[in-house]
Amino acid sequence: MTIPTESIGSIPRPRELQEALAAHAEGRLAEAELRTLQEKAVAETLARLEELGCVVVVDGDQAKPSTITYPLDGLTSLDPKGMVISFADGHTRQLPRLTAGPFSYQVRAETYLREASRRTARPVKQSVVAPSALSLLYPSEPIDGYSREAFLRDLVDEAEADIRGCLDAGAHCVQLDFTEGRLALKLDPSGGVLDDFIALNNEVLGRFSEAERARLGVHTDPGADMDSTHSLDVDYAGLLPKLFQLKVGSFYLQLAGEPDPERVLPIVADQLRPGIRVFVGVTDPISATVETPEEVRDRILFAARYIPVEQLGSCDDAGFSPWADDTSTSRDLAFAKIEARVRGTALAAAALGL
Repeated sequence: MTIPTESIGSIPRPRELQEALAAHAEGRLAEAELRTLQEKAVAETLARLEELGCVVVVDGDQAKPSTITYPLDGLTSLDPKGMVISFADGHTRQLPRLTAGPFSYQVRAETYLREASRRTARPVKQSVVAPSALSLLYPSEPIDGYSREAFLRDLVDEAEADIRGCLDAGAHCVQLDFTEGRLALKLDPSGGVLDDFIALNNEVLGRFSEAERARLGVHTDPGADMDSTHSLDVDYAGLLPKLFQLKVGSFYLQLAGEPDPERVLPIVADQLRPGIRVFVGVTDPISATVETPEEVRDRILFAARYIPVEQLGSCDDAGFSPWADDTSTSRDLAFAKIEARVRGTALAAAALGL
């Protein structure tokens, strides 16, 4: 037995790709040329992760516009002026707003998975957007001829197909990105929005067998965009008991950047049940300081006081660049942190006699 360690998903794009994305958006670069550069970035990302000793790899979301909006690329029934997400440093992200139905994914995550899988022999993990995030696309005022109820039915079907496509394509694990979980408590401290999110996600997850759910996971963080968060000021204790109601086999928890992890871990321990694994965050993507392998080791050993080692794993707190235009973290810094996580996890396993 050892301690598994996995990346969350996004890794900063190479500068060449960043420049190409800007040129494509301005109409100065053809789609085929952009696709070639994205494929090159995927290959380079996988090769770097293999060199660092990652047993399970990710494509780094090199071809995604963002971890939230990838299914929308090409959908015409959208108004760009939707919900605004505010971050602690003052910057914002704005989701689009749906203007007509029916709703359907234009891009499925399995397309990224298949591209990555043909470039590596190692197990590939695929992240997908949680349906709860896409539920925010529906406006406060009803869409004529397309009710919210009809939208949610379509959304559940589409989210199931997105996940199932990845499982069928051989994903080692399919991870739902649920950054909106903690944010929900900021938007609605009563917990009603969070309850709706949990119920919606479980409606999708409940369509999978127990064996399939063992290959599903959920990741939560308080945001990690442009080195800032959107909900770190929200008490983790309000989220965690409800998070663990989700019908998945793995939970990926932001912890390295948490102000008081010693308070959080007993809450996690109270939510443990047989058959699940908890991956604790041991590197902080929004910090410019590279953790040492020894710091990573000590964080894992501390978590092992509360989580049985057979149910313990390690991860980064979040993806390093969930939006394609985020240049706040360098590619080299991200890989240095990943290397520290891999090496530090091995040190922790040795210290535990594994």
